[in-house]
Amino acid sequence: MQTLALTAPSVRLRPPPPPGGGGSLGRRTKSLVGAIAIAASAPLFLGAADPPAWTRPQAPFPIAGPITYVGSEGIAAYLIKTSAGAILLDGTLAENAGMVERNIVAAGVPLRDVKLILVTHAHFDHAAGVAAIKRANGARVVAGAGDVRALETGVPPGETNYGVIRFPAVDVDRGVRDRETVTLGTTTLTARATPGHTPGCTTWTMRILAKPRPLAVVFPCSVSVAGNRLIGNRAYPGIVADYRRSIAMLGTLHADIVLPSHPELADVIARGKRRQAGDTTAFIDPTLLPKIVAEAKTAFDADLAKQAR
Repeated sequence: MQTLALTAPSVRLRPPPPPGGGGSLGRRTKSLVGAIAIAASAPLFLGAADPPAWTRPQAPFPIAGPITYVGSEGIAAYLIKTSAGAILLDGTLAENAGMVERNIVAAGVPLRDVKLILVTHAHFDHAAGVAAIKRANGARVVAGAGDVRALETGVPPGETNYGVIRFPAVDVDRGVRDRETVTLGTTTLTARATPGHTPGCTTWTMRILAKPRPLAVVFPCSVSVAGNRLIGNRAYPGIVADYRRSIAMLGTLHADIVLPSHPELADVIARGKRRQAGDTTAFIDPTLLPKIVAEAKTAFDADLAKQAR
């Protein structure tokens, strides 16, 4: 186990917005996993717009302990304050980089104090903004080892049914493997390898101090199929086995708080409104991760059977 201790996007072929996606507020989507599964099999077309919520500004809001939401309304980025600066989890779209930077400052953290950027996976909607943010503040970038090449070339890994959506390349300072840790000040996050969605898809976990007990926080990497080719994927022949292992591993984790990259999956925006209204337990829901895992398994099995046919 290693420990790291530290004191204009290209023209793209875009899939259509997932049904129910894009940050419907004040109500729970039936299942973001199911919505993505539906979108994965939908016809694709050149010039399809991303969901409007993906680029819609969202004021930052506190979540729990040192964690603040700094993403857009429809794509998450999380800021973790530490005793030695801050950690940013994901950069969202390239178009959102300036918004994320402004949200960091509005959350009370000078941009230069962001020392680390952790990446969940190498897809344009979560990693495209990282290059601009790294240029702005010189933060070190950490990502799953299996996604390092994709991030450094701007070419997503594997084969999909919607073609290649490139994003601005970014130098990765460290590639992490399962159970390796990243520490800034007195705050430590653990990388849990959850390949499938991408080969280096990484779930990050941490604990925060709270009363009457510490809280386990999980930032799950996506286990949705979302257009990935499961049968005959020459660029990623082990994709099916990886998905199955990752879904099973996520099922072994305990999470008091779940903070996904697509906020709809955990009602992050709606919970944030409750938190701002004074509900300090708004994000605590130990039943949420098991539900997400069960939905993911059902959606994956259905997609695999469909592609096999």
